[in-house]
Amino acid sequence: MHNAPKPNIEDLPTKAQLRRSSIIAGIGAVFIGICVYLPAEYGTDPTGVGSLLGLTEMGEIKQQLAAEAAADEALHGGDDSSSLMNDIFGLFVSTAHAQEAWQDEITFTLAPGQSTEIKATMDEGSTLNYTWVATGGRINFDLHAHAGSDAVTYEKGRGKTSGEGSFETPFAGDHGWFWRNRDKVDVTVTLQLRGDYSEIVRSE
Repeated sequence: MHNAPKPNIEDLPTKAQLRRSSIIAGIGAVFIGICVYLPAEYGTDPTGVGSLLGLTEMGEIKQQLAAEAAADEALHGGDDSSSLMNDIFGLFVSTAHAQEAWQDEITFTLAPGQSTEIKATMDEGSTLNYTWVATGGRINFDLHAHAGSDAVTYEKGRGKTSGEGSFETPFAGDHGWFWRNRDKVDVTVTLQLRGDYSEIVRSE
């Protein structure tokens, strides 16, 4: 049996070297936590590095999915068990949703810096349901309406890639989106609409 040679005391790191290595490791851990972990997990990007690496959007998606899961659990409970009756019920619900077809689907592409408006002409008290997705890049938007002295803003977004929802009009007029591409690449948006409107109006 052979014993390993005993290291020389000169070859061992000094206390100062160990302390310096610990400080460097601590700084690295803090950097990773702030610049990588926070953007990737929580969508929080205090330094801007997460956006450059594409991590902030991933964190925002995670937070949105977590919020949706929590809301779904609060509404339906946390029991993940399934049964034949649940499967049959889900089949009927899916069929019903499939029958609620979108009335209009609009697809447009904006070059960097380009903008457009797409609005629905609606009466007071009408409802519009919508969903949209951007591919190729991110898009800025302002969902609003104005008619005479009346004005309303439903939603604003910067650097988004999708959205969905509905709104009820407080007054008659053209209600819809102002879109602008602030990205450095062409962005294609597909917008689907369903609701009480008479026509779709688009202006550059």
